[in-house]
Order: sequence, then structure tokens, then C-alpha cells
Amino acid sequence: MATEYGQGYAHMDRPDFRATGAERRRHRLPAGLRAPIEARTWKELGYTLLSLPIGIVSFVFAVTMLSLGAGLLITFIGVPVLAGALAGCRGIGALERTRARGLLGLDVAPPEPLRPKGGGAFALIGAVLKSGASWRHLLYSVLLMPWAIFSFVVAVVFWTYGWLMLTYPLWFWLFPLYGGQGGIQLYGDDHHRIYLDNPFELGVTAATGLLITLATPWILRALTTVDRLMVHGLLGPSRLASRVVELESDRGVVVDTAAADLRRIERDLHDGAQARLVALAMDLGLAKEKLTEDPEAAARMVDEAHGEVKVALQELRDLARGIHPAVLTDRGLNAALSALAARCTVPVQVEVDLASRPAPAIEGIAYFTVSELLQNISKHSRASRASVDVWRSEDRLMLQVTDDGSGGADVSAGSGLAGLAERLDAVDGILVVDSPQGGPTAVTAELPWRQA
Repeated sequence: MATEYGQGYAHMDRPDFRATGAERRRHRLPAGLRAPIEARTWKELGYTLLSLPIGIVSFVFAVTMLSLGAGLLITFIGVPVLAGALAGCRGIGALERTRARGLLGLDVAPPEPLRPKGGGAFALIGAVLKSGASWRHLLYSVLLMPWAIFSFVVAVVFWTYGWLMLTYPLWFWLFPLYGGQGGIQLYGDDHHRIYLDNPFELGVTAATGLLITLATPWILRALTTVDRLMVHGLLGPSRLASRVVELESDRGVVVDTAAADLRRIERDLHDGAQARLVALAMDLGLAKEKLTEDPEAAARMVDEAHGEVKVALQELRDLARGIHPAVLTDRGLNAALSALAARCTVPVQVEVDLASRPAPAIEGIAYFTVSELLQNISKHSRASRASVDVWRSEDRLMLQVTDDGSGGADVSAGSGLAGLAERLDAVDGILVVDSPQGGPTAVTAELPWRQA
């Protein structure tokens, strides 16, 4: 944690953040001008073109198997046929997620796995039919083809006509030479014909082609945005499954945090108060032995033991305060945070605007969050003053700690702030750090409000 407030921009020195001269020159062009030649545009075009054959295959498979399974439901054969259709659509979904990841850069997690109740083919068939993800994959397989036809036609028309019209002045002289024509024929009948064959018409055609060419990448992005929504909404995990995974991860963080706290308390007791109490017991034993032989030496040893008792009591108070301070339980956040501010090495202004107290668990997390942030300010920020503000915003408890120090704090740098962010995330909280190099630093934490 010694480098929390100085390493926020250290990653910029790594080789992967050093742009080459060619890259810097290329990005001097505005985004609108470089879009037609960017790799992203070509990938999106490839995705759109591939969607048509894949959409046709998936539509034919889904409709054929669904119709066959529904028609055979009067017999038992229709059930496994329908399950096979859903299983095949799940396979198509896996292919589509891979394609979206490779060409669109969209990383969608697979849906929740099948959980057959028991073994055997019948349990697997039942799990496939009961899975909502299977039916979402079927819906995707049906919807892909009509959308793919539309996006394919739009992409091909704009892409082809844009480049053809843009490059028309280059090949205009070639075709009349070999074909004996006066340029592109716009109209012709038995009496007269209209060609694009003079410089003004060539210029207008090329300018129109340029506009279409520059607009085509953004049209492609709009089309593939719909594809992204379809892949994410129909081929990914459901909201309930995502929430379950998130809660399982948060539960693991809470368990790990609790275990780490227990180890810290055990270590502090073993290395601190317990060691002092053992030494105190030995000193009192020696003093007892010398009480009759050398009363003055025994008195000195008892006096030293009295000092050790005071130190041990102070360590136990500090340890108890680290577990859950009594002032927080008795008087709430305002008094507890004021006590924290009084122990900080820089002047801290505390402002708590709460009409009522939150739940003890939320109150404790808010207290320890401020405690950790004030410790960071004392150790690393080189600040001259700081402030703590706590307030309620609808159903959220908000707290902000600011300082005028050197800045450079970064959650992604693997520092203590990262662990603090994980703790807050475990209770649906959020930690936001705004700390430019040179300061000032503002750390905002948001917690769910639960009434005491």
C-alpha cells in the first residue's frame, strides 16, 4: 500500500501504452475520415455479410425441426425431436457468441448450464425443454434471418455504391475506351440517352460517393448494434442467472474478508496484548519471589508491570475499536467519524447529514471505509487538509472523502483501494476514485440504505 497515491499513472510507461509514430499519424485524422479504412469497419462488414448464410441455415433448421417436433407431439417421438431442435439452436448460439466475440468484440458469457434432475436421456430432454435459455436460442435462430436479409442488403448497397461512385472518375476513362460509351448511362430510349460524362457530373458523382462512403461505417455500426443487442439479450445468461453468479462471487469475497479479519485479530492478539500479558505474568511472578528478599526491587518490578498493564489495555482498546468501536454503536456515524478524524495526522472536517441511522451492518461498512481512506491520507497523500461528507440520497448512503494531496490513487493498480472496492461490491456498493496526478483526490463510496 506504500505506493497507492503515486502509482496511478505508472502504467503509462509500459510498452503496450507507447503508440508508434505511424499510429500517432494515423489517429491525427478525424474519426469520420478514417472510419472507412479501420479494421473495425471491415470486421463489422464481414459480420453483416456472414449473417445472411448463417441466418438462412439457422432459420431453416429451427423452423423445420420445430414444425416436425410440434407435428409429432401426438406421439412420443415429437418430444425428443423438439429437444433436439432446442439443443441444435443452443449449438448455433455458441457459434454466434464466438463470431460476435471475434468480429464485434462482444464477449457474452454462455447461458446457465443444463441441470438434469437425475441421469439418463429423459432427464436431459426434460432439462433442455425446461430451460428458458433454450427457447431464447430458438427465438434468435428464427429472428436472425429476416434481420440478416435487411442488414445484408443495406450494407451491400451502401458499400458498393459508395466506393463505385467515389472511384468513378478513375475508371470513367477506361470503359468508354473499351466499350465506346460516354460514361455511366442514367437514362436511354430510342431517341436519346443521358450519360455522366462531363467534369461537373464526374465531380458531383465522386462527392456523392465520398459522402456515402463516409456514412457507410456508421450505418454498419448501427446495424451491428442491433446484432449486439440480440446476441447479448437472447444468447447470454438471464438476469436471474447473472445475479446468482454475482451473489456467489460476492459471498466468496465476504467469506475471504471475514477470514482475513479473523486472522488479523488473532495475529494482533498473539503478537501484541497476549505477549505483553505473558511478560506481565512473568514479571509479577519474579516480583512475588523478591517481595521478602528485596522489597525495593519488587516494588520497581510491580511499577513496571503496572505500565505494561496500561499498554496492554490500550492495545486491547485499539483492537476492539478495529473490530467495532463502541462509540459507533452508542452514538452513531457522526461521533464515530469525528473520533476517526481526531486521530488523523491532517486536519479533517466531518459533515454528516443523516436524519436517521442506517442498519448496523451498513453503518459499520461506512465507518471502516472512511477509516481506511483516512489512513491512506495519513500515510501516502502528503495532504494538508481533508474532509469527510456523509449523506443520504434516496435509497443510497453516500460518503465522500477528499484531500488536497499529491493524487495518483488508482483502484486498478492492485492497491488497498482495490480491496476496499471489493468489500463494497459485496454489499452492492460502489467505489469511485477521482485522483489526477498532482491532486486533489476525491473518493466517493455508495452503499445501499437499509433502515436500522
